[in-house]
Amino acid sequence: MSVTIAFTSLSPADHEAVARLLHRSLVDWYESRLRQGARFGESHEPFLLFPQVYEALDAGECVTARDEATGEMLGVCFSHERETHVAVGIVATAPEAAGRGIARGMMQAVLEKARRLGKPARLVSSLLNLDSFSLYTRLGFVPGVIFQDMLITVPDTGMAVPAPQGVEQVREARAEEAGRVADFEMTLQGIRREKDIAFFLRNEVGSWRVLVKEGAEGELSGFLALSTHPSFTMIGPGVCADEESAAALLWSALDGLRGRTLVFLVPCAAAGLVRMAYGRGARNVELHVAQSTAPVAGARGIVFPTFMPESA
Repeated sequence: MSVTIAFTSLSPADHEAVARLLHRSLVDWYESRLRQGARFGESHEPFLLFPQVYEALDAGECVTARDEATGEMLGVCFSHERETHVAVGIVATAPEAAGRGIARGMMQAVLEKARRLGKPARLVSSLLNLDSFSLYTRLGFVPGVIFQDMLITVPDTGMAVPAPQGVEQVREARAEEAGRVADFEMTLQGIRREKDIAFFLRNEVGSWRVLVKEGAEGELSGFLALSTHPSFTMIGPGVCADEESAAALLWSALDGLRGRTLVFLVPCAAAGLVRMAYGRGARNVELHVAQSTAPVAGARGIVFPTFMPESA
């Protein structure tokens, strides 16, 4: 019997179903391909943070795929519009619904929205999952920067190595600095997302910090957000003008996450930063790649992506 798929938006009543779908999808894929399903834990509850954060940022923008007859949720695709682009987050399909074109259907809905808005779509995808990589490139995404996913456990006593140069210029961002930080990213990367920065600084849903580094004249040389929520401890998003600023911000962020095990993404081309991460005990667990339907020419600086909310 054929199943008709309906593509709809998310409602607060769907949060539990979304969390269960995300957990099942990730565990199934990583276990069946890499025998690493255990890395996502046994409970779906930590994944409740994803719909909570996305709906707080942009209510109704998430795309879901459902069995039209039963209402069962078979797929979810997070996205949101920003000043310069439409950002695409995690795309997940129920394991039993694989091969039905559900992921493609959800992505086409997001790309249609981007076309209506006259904006490119951007995402960061796993290079381990060649099925998703192929889907995105078939849909017109162009691969760009490659990132190393690095796993680290910060000692309870803090970073056990000397602080790099420039740490003394790192401080907590102030609530009124969202526009300044967004302008800094626009200057380097050609994208702007003040709404995300303001969301982190308000710190109302989830648990966030934003660090900035200033130069001798008070000019910004980098910013780095981090999630300190027990369900999702991760560094990023962030952008820095150079590796020295990136190293100072990364060290400060890690030192503030004492006793935590977490993942952060570093551009493979930032060789000095990668060596520094290795020297602090980090190890590679995956590779990701930034992709866009219209890459920004001349983008520069060091980027730290993350997955909630996504940044590319």
